[in-house]
Amino acid sequence: MDLAIKVIMLIVFFGVMIAVGVYCRRHSTDVNGFVLGGRAVGPWLTAFAFGTSYFSAVVFVGYAGQFGWKYGVAATWAGLMNAFLGSLLAWAVLGRRTRIMTQHLSSATMPQFFEERFDSKALKLVASVVVFIFLIPYTASLYNGLSRLFNMAFDIPYEVCVIAMAILTAVYVIVGGYMATAMNDFIQGIIMLVGIAAVIVAVLKSQGGLTEALFKLSFVEGTTAAGKTQPGVFTSFFGPDIINLAGVVILTSLGTWGLPQMVQKFYAIKSEKAINKGMIISTVFAVVVAGGCYFLGGFGRLYGNQIEMGADGVTPASYDAIIPTMLSNLPSILIALVVVLVLSASMSTLSSLVLTSSSTLTLDFIKPNFSKNMSEKKQLVCMRVFIAVFIVISSVIAIYQYKGGATFIAQMMGVSWGALAGAFLAPFLYGLYWKKATKAACMFNFFFSTVVMIANTLVRPHFPALLQSPINCGAACMIAGLIIVPVISLITKAPSKEKVESIFSCYDKKVMVSVTDSIGNSEEVAE
Repeated sequence: MDLAIKVIMLIVFFGVMIAVGVYCRRHSTDVNGFVLGGRAVGPWLTAFAFGTSYFSAVVFVGYAGQFGWKYGVAATWAGLMNAFLGSLLAWAVLGRRTRIMTQHLSSATMPQFFEERFDSKALKLVASVVVFIFLIPYTASLYNGLSRLFNMAFDIPYEVCVIAMAILTAVYVIVGGYMATAMNDFIQGIIMLVGIAAVIVAVLKSQGGLTEALFKLSFVEGTTAAGKTQPGVFTSFFGPDIINLAGVVILTSLGTWGLPQMVQKFYAIKSEKAINKGMIISTVFAVVVAGGCYFLGGFGRLYGNQIEMGADGVTPASYDAIIPTMLSNLPSILIALVVVLVLSASMSTLSSLVLTSSSTLTLDFIKPNFSKNMSEKKQLVCMRVFIAVFIVISSVIAIYQYKGGATFIAQMMGVSWGALAGAFLAPFLYGLYWKKATKAACMFNFFFSTVVMIANTLVRPHFPALLQSPINCGAACMIAGLIIVPVISLITKAPSKEKVESIFSCYDKKVMVSVTDSIGNSEEVAE
């Protein structure tokens, strides 16, 4: 009976996803509709698309378990800052200006924005290569965490789970494009909201309630950044290591400002009013989902005696086991809900990533360099083929990582996020706001961040201790970019003033309004 409930929930979930894809075919008949939904997507769909692309199974299973274990309930700060810095402030600072300027420049992707904004085909080419290289391992990492949950809920091999998820995502994205992704993101977002709330209540109830759970956690000893061992550190306000917690906050919050799959959500929203509404919706979603995930993970140490440790203590595999262990004794209906929740989180982010990758590769690399006269129909076919290719590649990598235990694939999540956000955040932000930003500064920043993050992967022991963590290194690259771009811009050739003024004119358009003078005004003038 329990298994039947789980299977029925999965079948219904899969059926709805495919039905939405078929329904949205009419929105994907041209490039603009397929990639951006015709720039007419409402606030609810855009806000949920932003949120579900932000929070994947990596956050729910991997990050919540790992950082909850390291920092206790203080890990909740990461979730709250994801909401207020990564969502609220990102919408407020980037939303309106991104929507207006990208339409003015007729850019559908981030590399296209760099080409038109800085008048440089080289920037577009390099940006498209960076997107292609670093989104693939990021995409593969989305499958991590599914294996333990499916082994807990079903007697189904991990490979079958990966293949089924990949095929389902490919079907609705290829058929329905961005609009299908946005509509399914909304449905998946509802599942995530309900699932997170239900799981938190159930887990805390199993520990005797919130007060009792915090009381138990206060007796768990932990080591502070100063090397002192003391109880209660995992219930303290900022946890045992505020410096490394700050690195997590910066990477996972500020990082959204430079990730192509996140920023492109602003390209598609239909109006300024929708931006203001979407900003609030997205923030509330992030508070519940991200705040809830990290808060839940903060109680992971209460299950330490049930988690398999390595010879040297906790390992990356142990981190991935924390959340599944916390959920293993929940009622069957809740476990089924969690499985659908994690599938939703993974598929929503996967669909966003493969759509971003395929559109970037087609519009920014293939078309301008190999087929300048490519018709709309051929562009659509090309993007759909690349969606399938990207999903196949990511699935193969995920299965290889699971079979071979190649942990570096899982670690590439942090490296990919750091490289992409480090390379693009500052050039994109200054491109929207500062007329003096130069293409030389942007190019330098592209290479700086990608080279540093690749070096962090290959020769990590040679980095300073604080920067040996890919998370801290990625955060440092983002902050460095905010300094590099203005400094290099001031010492390199300034952009054409006429060109820049033309670009920024989109923010100050003059509107002619006919006015009828009243008789009263005429009499006042006569007096």
